[in-house]
Amino acid sequence: MERTKKIFKQASAILTGDWHLREDTPTCRTDDFQAVQWKKVQFISYLQKNHDCPVLHSGDLFNHWKPSPWLLSMAMQYLPNRFFTIFGNHDLPQHSLELANKCGIYALEKANKLDIYDGCHWGQIPSKNSWWYQDRDILVWHVMNYQGKEPWPGCTDMKAGGILRKYKDYDLILTGHNHIPFVEEYQGRVLVNPGCITRQSADQVDFRPRVYLWFADTNTVELVYLPIEEDVVTRDHLDGKAERDNKIDAFISRLNDDFVGTLSFEENLETFKKENQIREKTMEIIYKALEV
Repeated sequence: MERTKKIFKQASAILTGDWHLREDTPTCRTDDFQAVQWKKVQFISYLQKNHDCPVLHSGDLFNHWKPSPWLLSMAMQYLPNRFFTIFGNHDLPQHSLELANKCGIYALEKANKLDIYDGCHWGQIPSKNSWWYQDRDILVWHVMNYQGKEPWPGCTDMKAGGILRKYKDYDLILTGHNHIPFVEEYQGRVLVNPGCITRQSADQVDFRPRVYLWFADTNTVELVYLPIEEDVVTRDHLDGKAERDNKIDAFISRLNDDFVGTLSFEENLETFKKENQIREKTMEIIYKALEV
């Protein structure tokens, strides 16, 4: 019997975001997180070389805007070629674009290790294309959006479908910030939110990190799972973290019972800001005090 050979189709771009590269180990991890983290990056670098295409990243390359010299050097060593990114909230001191020249990805751009889009960074509204490629208009945007049920009561962020309907000039919209991956399609146009590439909180125990291959000719995407190890994410540490638990409990008690909580204190802080309509000037003081 003659076998049918699978035909390799070269992707136009690799879509990813929210890498949150870090030097410390998340408390939920029981393995060698550094080895795992760079294994993911190497896998994406392999994909990039195999497809010979750009990597489009939707922000939050580092977990903190001020990565250590060691973490910067590791990024220089392992980042894929033709890597394009934007400023996410974690990339910016006090979440402020005015301070962007102080951050880690700015240093990497100066070292010619990546390119920063002149696009839609954290806190901005789309006004022009981030990318124009093979006759396709692409928007790369670090913005909270979601599918299905509201992530918290009174959420004012747009649904993915609403973004596609509002910003009609773009064939592809790549977003970041929400660590839950999804793909939304509308009238031949597509929005991709890739999610994070490593599991850094206990609520991600069943999560499978991924990237997406994008094909410009059909404006379609193909999911590619990243390698993971089983049974390396635990919730046991939560019992011994009384102070952190108290912060989360105090926050959740301010919300109603159907709030879908997260175990990231900073994400909870962002939600608290929106739920209680805290002024930006007040939040800047909080961010500065917490060094986020």
